[in-house]
Amino acid sequence: MAPLVRIPTVLRPAAGGNATLTVDGVTIGEILGKVVADFPAASAQVFNDDGTLHKFLNVYVNDDDVRYLGGLEAPVAPSDEVTLLPAVAGGATA
Repeated sequence: MAPLVRIPTVLRPAAGGNATLTVDGVTIGEILGKVVADFPAASAQVFNDDGTLHKFLNVYVNDDDVRYLGGLEAPVAPSDEVTLLPAVAGGATA
């Protein structure tokens, strides 16, 4: 068994249309690295140019934000679910 990665609708075109992926890895960094290796179009939405997690992408292991679990070094167990959730920002002002 490997962690399940949930891909939101807005990121699915960059992830080959997949709603979920099963990706082996023991840290968020390993898992996301494998996702972008398989789907290079997702790279700019997942990582900054320096390899850090993109500030407009929220990543959760189960229901916990990885920024509070150790960032890219956050541990992931085989039974965990990883959710990618792009931040929503902007809009018009009245």
